[in-house]
Amino acid sequence: MTTPVRIGLIGYGFGGRYFHAPLLASADDCEFLGVVTTSPERREQVARDLGRPTHGSLEALARAGAEAVAISTPAATHVPLVQEALKLGLAVVCDKPFALDADAARETVELAERLEVALTVYQNRRWDSDFLTLRSLVDQGTLGTLTRFESRFERFQPEPGPPAAGGGTLLDFGSHLVDQALVLSGPVERVYAEMHHRYGADGLDDDVFVALTHRNGVQSHLWGSWRQGAPGPRFRATGTEGTYVVDGMDGQEDLLVAGASPASVGDRWGIEPGERWGQVRRAEHCEPAASARGAWDRFYPAFAAAVRGSGTVPVDPWDAVATASVLDAARSSADSGQVVRLH
Repeated sequence: MTTPVRIGLIGYGFGGRYFHAPLLASADDCEFLGVVTTSPERREQVARDLGRPTHGSLEALARAGAEAVAISTPAATHVPLVQEALKLGLAVVCDKPFALDADAARETVELAERLEVALTVYQNRRWDSDFLTLRSLVDQGTLGTLTRFESRFERFQPEPGPPAAGGGTLLDFGSHLVDQALVLSGPVERVYAEMHHRYGADGLDDDVFVALTHRNGVQSHLWGSWRQGAPGPRFRATGTEGTYVVDGMDGQEDLLVAGASPASVGDRWGIEPGERWGQVRRAEHCEPAASARGAWDRFYPAFAAAVRGSGTVPVDPWDAVATASVLDAARSSADSGQVVRLH
Protein backbone atom coordinates (compact mmCIF):
# COMPACT_ATOMS: atom_id res chain seq x y z
CA MET A 1 0.00 0.00 0.00
CA THR A 2 1.45 3.35 -1.02
CA THR A 3 -1.05 5.78 0.46
CA PRO A 4 -2.45 5.39 3.99
CA VAL A 5 -6.24 5.41 4.31
CA ARG A 6 -7.45 8.71 5.74
CA ILE A 7 -9.71 7.75 8.63
CA GLY A 8 -11.47 9.48 11.49
CA LEU A 9 -13.12 8.26 14.68
CA ILE A 10 -16.64 9.08 15.89
CA GLY A 11 -16.96 9.01 19.66
CA TYR A 12 -14.40 9.29 22.42
CA GLY A 13 -15.96 7.41 25.31
CA PHE A 14 -14.29 4.33 26.77
CA GLY A 15 -14.37 2.35 23.52
CA GLY A 16 -13.20 5.16 21.27
CA ARG A 17 -10.51 6.33 23.66
CA TYR A 18 -9.00 2.95 24.51
CA PHE A 19 -10.07 0.37 21.89
CA HIS A 20 -9.85 2.44 18.71
CA ALA A 21 -7.74 5.59 18.97
CA PRO A 22 -4.47 3.86 20.05
CA LEU A 23 -4.82 1.20 17.35
CA LEU A 24 -5.60 3.77 14.66
CA ALA A 25 -2.63 5.87 15.72
CA SER A 26 -0.40 2.77 15.64
CA ALA A 27 -1.45 1.57 12.18
CA ASP A 28 1.01 2.71 9.50
CA ASP A 29 -1.62 1.99 6.85
CA CYS A 30 -3.97 4.59 8.35
CA GLU A 31 -3.72 8.37 8.55
CA PHE A 32 -5.68 9.23 11.70
CA LEU A 33 -7.47 12.53 10.99
CA GLY A 34 -8.98 13.04 14.43
CA VAL A 35 -12.24 12.58 16.30
CA VAL A 36 -15.83 13.62 15.69
CA THR A 37 -17.33 14.83 18.96
CA THR A 38 -19.40 17.79 20.10
CA SER A 39 -18.56 17.41 23.79
CA PRO A 40 -16.21 20.11 25.13
CA GLU A 41 -14.87 17.62 27.67
CA ARG A 42 -14.13 15.04 24.98
CA ARG A 43 -12.50 17.68 22.79
CA GLU A 44 -10.12 18.50 25.63
CA GLN A 45 -9.37 14.80 26.15
CA VAL A 46 -8.60 14.33 22.45
CA ALA A 47 -6.23 17.30 22.46
CA ARG A 48 -4.53 16.08 25.62
CA ASP A 49 -4.35 12.38 24.69
CA LEU A 50 -3.78 12.51 20.96
CA GLY A 51 -2.85 16.01 19.91
CA ARG A 52 -5.20 15.59 16.94
CA PRO A 53 -8.07 17.77 15.69
CA THR A 54 -11.73 17.30 16.50
CA HIS A 55 -14.63 17.70 14.09
CA GLY A 56 -18.22 18.65 14.78
CA SER A 57 -19.95 16.24 12.38
CA LEU A 58 -19.50 13.44 9.89
CA GLU A 59 -19.83 15.98 7.09
CA ALA A 60 -16.99 18.01 8.58
CA LEU A 61 -14.84 14.88 8.78
CA ALA A 62 -15.56 14.13 5.12
CA ARG A 63 -14.67 17.72 4.16
CA ALA A 64 -11.37 17.25 5.99
CA GLY A 65 -10.52 14.53 3.48
CA ALA A 66 -11.61 11.36 5.26
CA GLU A 67 -12.10 8.21 3.23
CA ALA A 68 -13.24 6.10 6.16
CA VAL A 69 -14.59 6.32 9.68
CA ALA A 70 -14.64 4.17 12.81
CA ILE A 71 -17.83 4.49 14.85
CA SER A 72 -17.63 4.01 18.62
CA THR A 73 -20.75 5.60 20.06
CA PRO A 74 -23.73 4.34 22.11
CA ALA A 75 -25.34 1.23 20.61
CA ALA A 76 -28.61 2.91 19.66
CA THR A 77 -26.77 5.39 17.41
CA HIS A 78 -24.80 2.84 15.38
CA VAL A 79 -27.22 2.18 12.54
CA PRO A 80 -28.10 5.85 11.87
CA LEU A 81 -24.44 6.87 11.90
CA VAL A 82 -23.31 3.95 9.75
CA GLN A 83 -25.98 4.69 7.18
CA GLU A 84 -25.11 8.39 7.17
CA ALA A 85 -21.43 7.59 6.68
CA LEU A 86 -22.13 5.13 3.88
CA LYS A 87 -24.24 7.71 2.05
CA LEU A 88 -21.30 10.13 2.31
CA GLY A 89 -19.15 7.50 0.62
CA LEU A 90 -17.09 6.75 3.73
CA ALA A 91 -15.90 3.21 4.36
CA VAL A 92 -17.02 2.18 7.86
CA VAL A 93 -15.82 0.28 10.88
CA CYS A 94 -18.69 -0.03 13.36
CA ASP A 95 -18.21 -1.07 16.95
CA LYS A 96 -20.34 -3.83 18.39
CA PRO A 97 -23.24 -4.27 18.92
CA PHE A 98 -23.58 -3.46 15.22
CA ALA A 99 -27.36 -3.00 15.49
CA LEU A 100 -30.09 -3.41 18.07
CA ASP A 101 -31.79 -6.14 16.03
CA ALA A 102 -31.22 -8.30 12.96
CA ASP A 103 -33.61 -6.38 10.68
CA ALA A 104 -31.69 -3.13 11.16
CA ALA A 105 -28.39 -4.96 10.72
CA ARG A 106 -29.54 -6.57 7.48
CA GLU A 107 -30.90 -3.29 6.08
CA THR A 108 -27.57 -1.56 6.75
CA VAL A 109 -25.43 -4.28 5.17
CA GLU A 110 -27.68 -4.26 2.10
CA LEU A 111 -27.25 -0.47 1.88
CA ALA A 112 -23.46 -0.85 1.91
CA GLU A 113 -23.67 -3.41 -0.87
CA ARG A 114 -25.90 -1.21 -3.00
CA LEU A 115 -23.58 1.76 -2.54
CA GLU A 116 -20.49 -0.44 -3.00
CA VAL A 117 -18.83 1.02 0.10
CA ALA A 118 -16.71 -1.10 2.44
CA LEU A 119 -18.33 -1.95 5.79
CA THR A 120 -17.01 -4.07 8.65
CA VAL A 121 -17.69 -4.63 12.35
CA TYR A 122 -15.16 -4.28 15.14
CA GLN A 123 -15.25 -7.83 16.52
CA ASN A 124 -11.79 -7.42 18.01
CA ARG A 125 -12.21 -10.41 20.32
CA ARG A 126 -11.63 -12.69 17.33
CA TRP A 127 -7.98 -11.67 17.78
CA ASP A 128 -7.80 -12.36 21.52
CA SER A 129 -4.83 -14.49 22.46
CA ASP A 130 -6.96 -17.16 24.13
CA PHE A 131 -9.41 -17.43 21.23
CA LEU A 132 -6.61 -17.68 18.65
CA THR A 133 -5.05 -20.39 20.83
CA LEU A 134 -8.33 -22.29 21.03
CA ARG A 135 -8.87 -22.12 17.27
CA SER A 136 -5.36 -23.47 16.73
CA LEU A 137 -5.94 -26.36 19.15
CA VAL A 138 -9.20 -27.24 17.39
CA ASP A 139 -7.64 -27.00 13.93
CA GLN A 140 -4.72 -29.21 14.99
CA GLY A 141 -7.05 -31.85 16.45
CA THR A 142 -5.49 -31.54 19.91
CA LEU A 143 -8.92 -31.67 21.55
CA GLY A 144 -10.34 -34.25 19.14
CA THR A 145 -13.81 -33.37 17.89
CA LEU A 146 -15.21 -30.33 19.69
CA THR A 147 -18.43 -31.14 21.55
CA ARG A 148 -19.01 -28.22 23.95
CA PHE A 149 -17.79 -24.63 24.11
CA GLU A 150 -18.20 -22.66 27.34
CA SER A 151 -17.39 -18.96 27.24
CA ARG A 152 -17.77 -16.23 29.84
CA PHE A 153 -17.59 -12.45 30.13
CA GLU A 154 -18.24 -12.13 33.87
CA ARG A 155 -17.50 -9.15 36.08
CA PHE A 156 -18.49 -8.02 39.56
CA GLN A 157 -19.80 -4.48 39.40
CA PRO A 158 -23.16 -4.52 41.17
CA GLU A 159 -23.51 -0.74 41.04
CA PRO A 160 -24.19 0.90 38.68
CA GLY A 161 -24.16 -2.26 36.56
CA PRO A 162 -23.96 -2.37 32.77
CA PRO A 163 -23.45 0.99 31.04
CA ALA A 164 -26.51 2.15 29.13
CA ALA A 165 -24.36 2.89 26.07
CA GLY A 166 -23.86 -0.84 25.52
CA GLY A 167 -27.56 -1.61 25.34
CA GLY A 168 -27.51 -4.22 28.11
CA THR A 169 -25.46 -7.33 28.78
CA LEU A 170 -26.99 -9.49 26.05
CA LEU A 171 -26.11 -6.95 23.34
CA ASP A 172 -22.84 -5.75 24.83
CA PHE A 173 -21.13 -8.94 26.02
CA GLY A 174 -23.34 -11.23 23.95
CA SER A 175 -22.14 -9.69 20.69
CA HIS A 176 -18.64 -10.99 21.42
CA LEU A 177 -19.72 -14.28 22.97
CA VAL A 178 -22.02 -15.22 20.10
CA ASP A 179 -19.63 -14.03 17.40
CA GLN A 180 -16.84 -16.21 18.77
CA ALA A 181 -19.18 -19.20 19.02
CA LEU A 182 -20.25 -18.76 15.39
CA VAL A 183 -16.65 -18.42 14.20
CA LEU A 184 -15.70 -21.57 16.09
CA SER A 185 -18.66 -23.83 15.30
CA GLY A 186 -20.72 -22.28 12.51
CA PRO A 187 -24.47 -21.63 12.13
CA VAL A 188 -26.95 -22.16 14.94
CA GLU A 189 -30.25 -24.02 14.75
CA ARG A 190 -31.60 -23.73 18.33
CA VAL A 191 -31.31 -21.01 21.00
CA TYR A 192 -32.29 -21.03 24.68
CA ALA A 193 -31.63 -18.09 27.00
CA GLU A 194 -32.18 -16.75 30.51
CA MET A 195 -31.89 -13.07 31.40
CA HIS A 196 -31.97 -11.10 34.63
CA HIS A 197 -33.00 -7.44 34.82
CA ARG A 198 -31.71 -5.67 37.92
CA TYR A 199 -34.45 -3.03 37.94
CA GLY A 200 -37.37 -4.97 36.50
CA ALA A 201 -38.41 -5.64 32.92
CA ASP A 202 -37.82 -2.02 31.87
CA GLY A 203 -34.23 -1.98 33.13
CA LEU A 204 -31.08 -3.15 31.38
CA ASP A 205 -30.32 -6.84 31.57
CA ASP A 206 -27.30 -7.40 33.80
CA ASP A 207 -26.88 -11.19 33.77
CA VAL A 208 -27.50 -13.57 30.86
CA PHE A 209 -27.06 -17.21 29.93
CA VAL A 210 -27.40 -18.38 26.33
CA ALA A 211 -27.28 -21.99 25.10
CA LEU A 212 -26.73 -22.56 21.39
CA THR A 213 -27.04 -25.79 19.44
CA HIS A 214 -25.01 -25.51 16.26
CA ARG A 215 -25.92 -27.36 13.09
CA ASN A 216 -22.78 -29.47 13.46
CA GLY A 217 -23.96 -30.66 16.90
CA VAL A 218 -21.62 -28.55 19.06
CA GLN A 219 -23.23 -27.00 22.14
CA SER A 220 -22.13 -23.46 23.07
CA HIS A 221 -22.93 -22.28 26.59
CA LEU A 222 -22.37 -18.55 27.02
CA TRP A 223 -22.50 -16.42 30.17
CA GLY A 224 -22.40 -12.64 30.46
CA SER A 225 -22.68 -10.83 33.78
CA TRP A 226 -21.92 -7.61 35.60
CA ARG A 227 -22.85 -9.13 38.98
CA GLN A 228 -20.87 -12.36 39.19
CA GLY A 229 -18.78 -12.40 42.36
CA ALA A 230 -17.05 -15.64 41.38
CA PRO A 231 -16.31 -15.53 37.65
CA GLY A 232 -15.85 -18.90 35.98
CA PRO A 233 -13.13 -19.75 33.45
CA ARG A 234 -12.96 -17.56 30.37
CA PHE A 235 -13.10 -20.65 28.16
CA ARG A 236 -13.70 -24.32 28.77
CA ALA A 237 -13.75 -26.07 25.41
CA THR A 238 -14.32 -29.80 25.52
CA GLY A 239 -13.58 -32.29 22.77
CA THR A 240 -13.46 -36.04 22.47
CA GLU A 241 -9.71 -36.05 23.29
CA GLY A 242 -9.37 -33.35 25.93
CA THR A 243 -10.43 -29.97 27.31
CA TYR A 244 -8.84 -26.54 26.97
CA VAL A 245 -9.32 -24.29 30.00
CA VAL A 246 -8.13 -20.71 30.44
CA ASP A 247 -9.09 -18.44 33.32
CA GLY A 248 -8.25 -14.78 32.80
CA MET A 249 -9.11 -12.34 30.05
CA ASP A 250 -6.78 -11.55 27.18
CA GLY A 251 -4.36 -8.82 28.26
CA GLN A 252 -4.69 -6.39 25.33
CA GLU A 253 -7.51 -4.40 26.96
CA ASP A 254 -5.45 -3.88 30.11
CA LEU A 255 -2.50 -2.69 28.04
CA LEU A 256 -4.59 -0.13 26.17
CA VAL A 257 -6.30 1.16 29.32
CA ALA A 258 -2.87 1.54 30.95
CA GLY A 259 -1.80 3.79 28.08
CA ALA A 260 0.26 1.29 26.05
CA SER A 261 -0.24 0.68 22.35
CA PRO A 262 1.21 -1.53 19.61
CA ALA A 263 3.41 1.42 18.64
CA SER A 264 4.86 1.73 22.14
CA VAL A 265 5.14 -1.99 22.96
CA GLY A 266 6.40 -3.17 19.58
CA ASP A 267 7.04 -6.87 19.04
CA ARG A 268 5.94 -7.71 22.58
CA TRP A 269 2.37 -6.59 21.85
CA GLY A 270 -0.22 -9.27 22.68
CA ILE A 271 2.23 -11.78 24.14
CA GLU A 272 0.85 -13.42 27.29
CA PRO A 273 3.22 -14.45 30.10
CA GLY A 274 3.39 -18.15 30.88
CA GLU A 275 1.41 -17.81 34.09
CA ARG A 276 -1.59 -16.64 32.04
CA TRP A 277 -1.52 -19.54 29.57
CA GLY A 278 -4.38 -21.98 29.48
CA GLN A 279 -4.10 -25.74 29.87
CA VAL A 280 -5.13 -28.84 27.98
CA ARG A 281 -6.51 -31.34 30.47
CA ARG A 282 -7.20 -35.05 30.18
CA ALA A 283 -8.37 -36.24 33.60
CA GLU A 284 -5.23 -36.25 35.79
CA HIS A 285 -2.98 -35.26 32.90
CA CYS A 286 -2.52 -31.51 32.47
CA GLU A 287 -0.21 -29.63 30.12
CA PRO A 288 0.21 -25.90 29.41
CA ALA A 289 -1.03 -24.57 26.08
CA ALA A 290 1.27 -21.77 24.93
CA SER A 291 -0.83 -18.73 24.10
CA ALA A 292 -0.83 -17.32 20.60
CA ARG A 293 0.03 -13.64 20.29
CA GLY A 294 -3.02 -11.46 20.72
CA ALA A 295 -3.48 -9.45 17.54
CA TRP A 296 -5.94 -6.58 17.82
CA ASP A 297 -3.26 -4.59 15.98
CA ARG A 298 -4.01 -6.53 12.77
CA PHE A 299 -7.56 -5.20 12.44
CA TYR A 300 -6.98 -1.71 11.06
CA PRO A 301 -4.21 -2.70 8.61
CA ALA A 302 -6.58 -5.37 7.25
CA PHE A 303 -9.38 -2.82 6.96
CA ALA A 304 -7.08 -0.36 5.18
CA ALA A 305 -6.08 -3.07 2.70
CA ALA A 306 -9.77 -3.75 2.01
CA VAL A 307 -10.45 -0.05 1.39
CA ARG A 308 -7.54 -0.01 -1.06
CA GLY A 309 -8.93 -3.08 -2.81
CA SER A 310 -6.11 -5.42 -1.89
CA GLY A 311 -7.95 -7.62 0.60
CA THR A 312 -11.28 -8.41 2.22
CA VAL A 313 -12.68 -6.63 5.27
CA PRO A 314 -11.49 -8.23 8.53
CA VAL A 315 -15.06 -9.11 9.59
CA ASP A 316 -17.76 -9.84 7.02
CA PRO A 317 -20.71 -7.59 7.97
CA TRP A 318 -23.09 -10.47 7.23
CA ASP A 319 -21.49 -12.19 10.25
CA ALA A 320 -22.90 -9.34 12.36
CA VAL A 321 -26.35 -10.01 10.90
CA ALA A 322 -26.02 -13.66 11.92
CA THR A 323 -24.96 -12.64 15.42
CA ALA A 324 -27.88 -10.21 15.70
CA SER A 325 -30.28 -12.98 14.62
CA VAL A 326 -29.02 -15.21 17.43
CA LEU A 327 -29.31 -12.37 19.94
CA ASP A 328 -32.88 -11.68 18.78
CA ALA A 329 -33.69 -15.35 19.30
CA ALA A 330 -32.07 -15.28 22.74
CA ARG A 331 -34.21 -12.33 23.77
CA SER A 332 -37.33 -14.11 22.52
CA SER A 333 -36.37 -17.30 24.35
CA ALA A 334 -35.77 -15.46 27.62
CA ASP A 335 -39.17 -13.79 27.32
CA SER A 336 -41.05 -17.02 26.57
CA GLY A 337 -38.99 -19.60 28.41
CA GLN A 338 -38.96 -21.68 25.24
CA VAL A 339 -36.27 -22.88 22.85
CA VAL A 340 -36.28 -20.82 19.64
CA ARG A 341 -35.41 -22.45 16.32
CA LEU A 342 -33.54 -20.54 13.65
CA HIS A 343 -34.14 -21.21 9.98
